[in-house]
Amino acid sequence: MSADATRSQSAVPGRVLVVNAGSSSLKVSVVESDDTIECTSNLRCADTFPSAALAEFVHAAGPVEAVGHRIVHGGADFTGPARLDPHVYERITALRPLAPLHQDRALAGIDAIRALCPDLPAVACFDTAFHRTLPTEAHTYALPQAWRTRWGLRRYGFHGLSHAYASARASELVGLQPSSARVVSCHLGAGASLAAVRGGVCVDTTMGFTPTEGLVMATRAGDLDPGMLVWLLRNGVELEELERVLEHEAGLSALAGQGGDMRAIRADADAGDPRARSARAIYAYRVRTRIAAMAAAMGGLDVLAFTGGVGEHDDALRAATVAELGFLGVALDPGANARAWADADIGASGASVRTVVVTAREDVAIARETRETAG
Repeated sequence: MSADATRSQSAVPGRVLVVNAGSSSLKVSVVESDDTIECTSNLRCADTFPSAALAEFVHAAGPVEAVGHRIVHGGADFTGPARLDPHVYERITALRPLAPLHQDRALAGIDAIRALCPDLPAVACFDTAFHRTLPTEAHTYALPQAWRTRWGLRRYGFHGLSHAYASARASELVGLQPSSARVVSCHLGAGASLAAVRGGVCVDTTMGFTPTEGLVMATRAGDLDPGMLVWLLRNGVELEELERVLEHEAGLSALAGQGGDMRAIRADADAGDPRARSARAIYAYRVRTRIAAMAAAMGGLDVLAFTGGVGEHDDALRAATVAELGFLGVALDPGANARAWADADIGASGASVRTVVVTAREDVAIARETRETAG
């Protein structure tokens, strides 16, 4: 593929291969110059990286002109997309401990594509970059400045590629200009986070220094009392055990089993399982209260957007999440909520805040950044 997959690097790439490494899967797509998806595949990642399946997809997809890789953590080094070179690769590698569910998989994807297409221009697109605009009061931890300076301790935020696309698309769906709308974007999937986006600029988000802060997720607990973690370490829990549980065995998986798969947990809840019902209630409560916090960060709310695998497909959870948000002006149309698929307005007629479902399109966001950077 490498012989005919590229054209002059001075040209603006049109057809882009997107490699999106998530916490539970590897999504690969080919995005045309008009942002349509030519082909896509969701490759399951178990204990080993799906190198053979990725190679099969790349060869079947045909010629592309650049590749964009989703990188979850860019730390303080990257405030926008970057052409992949040895220095950029080294810095991404150094950030592995801060996002272990994602960073290793992204690096494996970079290595695999480089082996398949060594001459293909490659761009790293960072989830943290969208949150570079967080004001001081939103990104600063109340820790000694010497620590913050030495280790770069601050809230970075994640899912930025998804939040950037979803917030802009949500505004368009309800006829508002993204440059003036106040949007809370809810990316709910295996990983989950919210973002407060005012006038197209992120001013707050729920994830922090690592992707473990914030909402309850499939295998991550979200917000915890740090004093409790210190107590556990002093009372017999080994550091390696604590790290494993926080990344792989907490969250919905700890509350209801099923590996944290919300679809299976919903089925159990519908069948009357009390653990599953409790897990969904806890999940919805955390999302609901953080939506209110995000609205407070912007001084109000115009649009509430649900995206991601859970946000797009679980109508009952959306309803439970917004049930107590009437004081903000949020109300759903039950029928529209039940029927929603793809991009849809599910808000009740007359509600002052519009509520929408937006199809997650990180692939489009990555392709756009790749064109701008590799061209």
